Amino acid sequence: MKTFSHTQQLNQKELEERVKNMYRQVALFPNEEYHFEMGQTLALRLGYPKYILDYLPTESLASFAGVGYFFHLADLHGGEKIIDLGSGSGLDAFYAAFQVGAEGQVIGIDMTEAQYKQANFLRNKNNFANLHFIKGYIEEVPLPNQSIDVVISNGVINLSPDKGKVFKEAARILKPGGRMVLADIVSTIALPNKIRSNAALWAACIGGAIPLQDYTEHIEKAGFQIIIIEDNSQYYFKSDNARSACRKYGIKSISLLAIKK
Repeated sequence: MKTFSHTQQLNQKELEERVKNMYRQVALFPNEEYHFEMGQTLALRLGYPKYILDYLPTESLASFAGVGYFFHLADLHGGEKIIDLGSGSGLDAFYAAFQVGAEGQVIGIDMTEAQYKQANFLRNKNNFANLHFIKGYIEEVPLPNQSIDVVISNGVINLSPDKGKVFKEAARILKPGGRMVLADIVSTIALPNKIRSNAALWAACIGGAIPLQDYTEHIEKAGFQIIIIEDNSQYYFKSDNARSACRKYGIKSISLLAIKK
């Protein structure tokens, strides 16, 4: 995972370093204990088909820290060009590359050096010629206008203080009629400032959650029509503190499909 840009409530440098440190640990030490679940058990419970996971790099699966499944909404086709915003360990990018085939192309972008290096190593090791990883920020994607068929993202956009900019970038790089398919963390009610201004809670995928209504308004203002939203009831945080916040503020995982107008 991940990303950053501008915020009035947080120290940008501290926030970015917190997130980078969190997901550096995830990349390098996937067997350690985190407040969120990881790996194959999580992926299978969220809905990833085992027969496809069996074709993907096991190291990428071990570091998988997504929050939902959305490929049933993405309906990827052979030959399409995909970008994964905040590609992390690369599992979703590898999954997409498997689905679009040799004639397709998948790009993963991530700001965390350890995640980028691991995903790129696994790409080369496993000969995924139709997949490329780049280091960068999801608010400033280094791709031309209208060059992508499908944008995907899993558990990342909640980490950005400038979600509106992320969605505008997604709209910019998508072709007309292109699809944005994602899973992410949202809330039912607005979080208090003491949580939103805590960089550690942002890195934990809690502090950056915004109400679903605000989240969808950002998407629509960027030029998308939302087609479907699904709750990911099989996703949950492990720590007691995180679960308590989820209950209090209605923090949950969703999957979403939107079409660029």
